[in-house]
Amino acid sequence: MTSQKTTTHIDTTVVHAGAQCDPTSGAVTPPIYQTSTFRQQAPGIHQGWDYSRAGNPTRDLFEQALAALEQAKFAMAFSSGLAAEQAIIQTLNPGDQVLVCDDVYGGTGRLFRRLFAKYNIDFKFIDMTNLALVTQSVSPQTKMFWIETPTNPMMKIIDIAEIATIAQKAGSVLVVDNTFATPIFQNPLSLGASIVIHSTTKYIGGHSDLVGGAVMVNDQKLADDIRFIQFAAGSVPSPFESFLLHRSIKTLAVRMAKHDSNAREVADFLSKHPKIEKVFYPGLPEHPGHAVAVKQMRGFSGMLSCVLKGDYLETLKFLKQLKVFTLAESLGGVESLVNHPEKMTHASVPEALRKELGISSNLVRLSVGIENPNDIIGDLSDALEG
Repeated sequence: MTSQKTTTHIDTTVVHAGAQCDPTSGAVTPPIYQTSTFRQQAPGIHQGWDYSRAGNPTRDLFEQALAALEQAKFAMAFSSGLAAEQAIIQTLNPGDQVLVCDDVYGGTGRLFRRLFAKYNIDFKFIDMTNLALVTQSVSPQTKMFWIETPTNPMMKIIDIAEIATIAQKAGSVLVVDNTFATPIFQNPLSLGASIVIHSTTKYIGGHSDLVGGAVMVNDQKLADDIRFIQFAAGSVPSPFESFLLHRSIKTLAVRMAKHDSNAREVADFLSKHPKIEKVFYPGLPEHPGHAVAVKQMRGFSGMLSCVLKGDYLETLKFLKQLKVFTLAESLGGVESLVNHPEKMTHASVPEALRKELGISSNLVRLSVGIENPNDIIGDLSDALEG
């Protein structure tokens, strides 16, 4: 299936990408092809699909939409973000090295350290905001660079174009996790990245009701390799999840605009509050990565972290008094969520690295939702005063 509408404006693209009226009924919304298998006219002769692990019309339309968002030639939807990451790492060979940004999602670090390291793949975690350090760390074994920007949870900003240049000189692949920024605010492939990855559970899904992942590339061989790994291993989303994600994409631009505007107000409020020690948000001019963020992003999204004055007990008291914010894992839903990285999403990060990064007992991460900003800020204010 092919999309019938093309556009250069992202807020129109999200509505029409992958959209096709059903040729049988004329339905504006394509049906969910909730099937595991497809009739064949003769052995090996079919209408483009034979088994839903290999491909499904509903998933195909969702993948077309994903490719359009990231300005990519190819997109592959996965059953989770970590399944997508696993497929990317499985393109490597024993003895290869991956340079990874030190502040990375805890599940990503766990996947690398505890699962793939035992297959003789070397994962070296370094501060990739330090370009000189990145250059010094490259070796003949370096086959992949892996970055998040903004990073999770310390909101570091890494210069994608500069890292892409270093990776290209090394003959290596650059992977960028674009989950926090989303394609609304950042397009890493246009800045030189080889692979873009998303946890579609987060902003792309946007409603905290499903789990998914996605990989977007422009290189044919990379696409073929990753798609084969997916086909062989079977980490695919169901037709229903593909439908829900494709539906959610249609509101991505308006949701992200609201997340972004609300987060800017929250960051401004917290940065001036006497009970907040520090705010990590790339939209603040005092953020060390602000200039790079302005260069490569069109907005700053809805994620920020802050350090409260006081110890863990004071932080716990603050968390318990929140009412608009829900204490929970994950992020990117329409509702505001608060997370304690040290004990939740980043508990698997080695303690020494947590301390080095600043993931302390009084650090909290906020996923600012799309509620009224006065209610969001009022909730934070009440909890801080309490």
